[in-house]
This record gives sequence, C-alpha cells and structure tokens, in this order.
Amino acid sequence: MVKIGEINALKVIRICDFGYYLDANTGNTDDDILLPKKSALDKELEVGQEVEAFIYKDSRDRIIATLKEPKAKVGEIAYLEVVDSTKIGYFIDFGLERDILVPFKEVAYKLEVGKKYLFYIYLDKTERIAATTYVDKHLHNTNAYDIGTEVTATVYGIQTNGSLMVAIDDTFRGVILKNEYFNHIKPGERLYVRIKKYYEDGKMGVTPRKTRLEEMSDIEYKILDYLNSKGGFMKFNDKSSPQEIKETFQTSKNTFKRALGALMKKGRISQDESGTSLIK
Repeated sequence: MVKIGEINALKVIRICDFGYYLDANTGNTDDDILLPKKSALDKELEVGQEVEAFIYKDSRDRIIATLKEPKAKVGEIAYLEVVDSTKIGYFIDFGLERDILVPFKEVAYKLEVGKKYLFYIYLDKTERIAATTYVDKHLHNTNAYDIGTEVTATVYGIQTNGSLMVAIDDTFRGVILKNEYFNHIKPGERLYVRIKKYYEDGKMGVTPRKTRLEEMSDIEYKILDYLNSKGGFMKFNDKSSPQEIKETFQTSKNTFKRALGALMKKGRISQDESGTSLIK
C-alpha cells in the first residue's frame, strides 16, 4: 500500500511523454501514480525499474510522485521556514513544488514570514500533508546526555511562568527556567545550551549560560567595555537593581557583583555610592 508523505519503493509501470507512471500495487491501472519528468531529476527510467519516490497530493488533490528529497516527511519534526501568510493559515517550505499548510488551529504562537520554526508534519483528514506547531507530544524524553554536554535547543513555547519549552536536537524535551536567560527570546529561536539536570518528569533542564568562570570573564569584559564607552564612569555598582543590571548587561545581579569584585581585586575599577569608575 502506498503511503502518502513518505518514501515508497515503486516500480515504473509505463512511460508517457510527460513522465512515468508508477505501480501503486492495487491491481487497478487508474491508481497508477504519475512521476512528472521535472520531478524525475533528469533520470532516464525504464519500465520495471524500481525507484524510491516521495508521494504527496498536488494542488488538484491528485496523488503524485517525486524523486526529490523533501526537507521533512510525515511523522517527523523539522525546522522549516514560513513562506506565506493567508486567510486559511501559513505555508511553510519543505523542499518541494508545493508548500505545506499550517492551519490557524495548529498555530500556538505568532509566526512571521521569512523565519523558521519547529513543526510536526502530519496527514490531515483529506490525506493532505499539513503541519502543526504543537510539537510537544511528538517529542521524547531521554537521559542519554552527560551533564554539561553542549547541545542545540529550539524554542517551541513559553510557559506562563516565563520558562522556555525547548526541543533538544529537535527530538527531546527540555526546559530553560526564567532565571537562566536574560534576553528576550521568542519561539523559533535556536540556542546553544548545556545540560544542567534531569527532572523527574523526564525533561532535561538546560541553560544557555556559560560556566561560572566563562561567564565571569565575559561580564568583566562587558563592564570594562561599558566603562570605556561612558568615559570611565557608570552609575551601576553592587547596589544597583537586578532589573537595571539585566537590561544593560544581560546577566544576573549575583554574577555582576562577582565580576565587580574580581575587577576591584585586579585594580581595574573602584566603586562608591555614586557608581563605578575605571582606574587608568
């Protein structure tokens, strides 16, 4: 039986001027599937030859074949670009002539044309290939990564408490707690993160923050650069509010205070109630 949205091994049953017909193995020639010449990748096929073809429905709802490799198949999760916004939903590019529809009911957050997001590919009730941003139930849990391992995380949702729902390597569930990031991050963004822990529910706790020593070094450089850009003085010191520090230096108050202390020990800065000064 031919599976729409997947790669099928099918034999060429006959040849015509505009392409090849593949045997659908139903015993009915009306079910033979057209492989247009433009989708045969310039290959000269012969009757009886078996090909690996991707099967989908065209704009006229006809089952059709192509030898082109799609960016995703039915049952897979993929990071794909939104190419159009219409009255019925969004369309995403999956590498073939026809783009995939993401119906509005399958859109969990705002999508922007030209940007990429994580989608799960499925067949709708009419057996057309479609996509959804509701990917969580199609992700998996794992404990196969070592703590400290660096991986890629794609944001696919934001919880009400501000924590980010992320897919690790587009396959496994992960979460970034609100206190682990300091920039404005939106669904669709890809981050490099470290595995911090495993939760009882199977999710991985990950962070985009560097190790304490690496982070300290980065913040120290940020402080010095900021001071130089402000003529050697800034209003910030270890009494500044966490919000001000986060907005300006994209770090926590504790990390900021440790960096100030390290720079003072090195004789690079001094601070008082009015702020922090660069020692030249």
